[in-house]
Amino acid sequence: MRPPPAPVWLRLLLLLPGLAALAGGLAGGLVRIGWPWLLPVPAAVAWHGPLMLSGLFVVVIGLERAVAVGHPWAFAAPLVAGAGTGLLLAGLPVAGFAGYALGSAVLLLATLAAARRQPEAFLGVLVLGAAAGLLGNVQLALGAPVPHALLPLLGFLVLTVAGERLELSRYVPRPRVAAPLFVLVLALLLAALVLPPPWGARLFGAGLLALAGWLLAWDLARRSVRQPGLTRFVAVALLAGYGQLLVAGALLLGFGLRPGHASHDAALHALGLGFVFSMVLGHAPLIAPALLRIRPVFSPLLYAPLALLHTSLLLRDAALLLGAADWRRAAGLGSALALAGFLGLMLALGLRVRRP
Repeated sequence: MRPPPAPVWLRLLLLLPGLAALAGGLAGGLVRIGWPWLLPVPAAVAWHGPLMLSGLFVVVIGLERAVAVGHPWAFAAPLVAGAGTGLLLAGLPVAGFAGYALGSAVLLLATLAAARRQPEAFLGVLVLGAAAGLLGNVQLALGAPVPHALLPLLGFLVLTVAGERLELSRYVPRPRVAAPLFVLVLALLLAALVLPPPWGARLFGAGLLALAGWLLAWDLARRSVRQPGLTRFVAVALLAGYGQLLVAGALLLGFGLRPGHASHDAALHALGLGFVFSMVLGHAPLIAPALLRIRPVFSPLLYAPLALLHTSLLLRDAALLLGAADWRRAAGLGSALALAGFLGLMLALGLRVRRP
């Protein structure tokens, strides 16, 4: 017998550490690019990447997966990952990364439970994504430098998005070649996670380019962009994200991961902000109501933070190309304001609808 769904107050409570990780990661990133703010938590500057990748997304995806599978033990994923953020910000990185690793392990088990109950191809891709996240967080917990764990952590998010889009695009007519091409995309991405640098990063870039091409050719967003309202907003956010995925793939294929080089900053933010967070902005008006048990929310105002996010990324690329530090700082602040503004709008819209 399936247990009763977790109450909304518990879901909100589990979500809060993820939002704290997002706030800390954004603030730390702004300090890194030169905004002269005194942060009460120095660890937010040092661990900007892990906070944005694991601190936020292990919590959010773990909570979403726990609600989907309905097993009480699955809620340990956002709980333990949230505790990891608290420990990381308290200056205990080993314990914090151990929390992320344990949260990732529970997320993997929850995804395997879902795949066992519903053996579909898209759930197999989600399993691979969860396994990549576990690999990256275990590496961090064992003391690996953040750059060494970047590809698995990014692979966690890329494969998760790929699996979700594969699920939602199942009913779009596709030629027979689409399925083997998707398998090729997966092979490229997974092989990149086990190859040493610089070849792993370059192969990962090739996989991103292949994934972007596949999504632009056969994703549901190409059709749904013709629909009005929330459906069109979701499609616009996704298509804009696929464009950023092309940029990230091209940069990684051409330059690899070279810390300190302009291509490194541009590629990571095209992928992390431009692609991943564009997916977040597109899916949040659908996923957040499902998690919080309210009606879907939408307003044309949501286009404003989406446009600001992608405009700020274009400005960041120009700043990196020209070596303009002031432009780069302005672009970083624009990206942070875009995400904060989107969350504020979602909260305001959510308060306007009543629980069914």
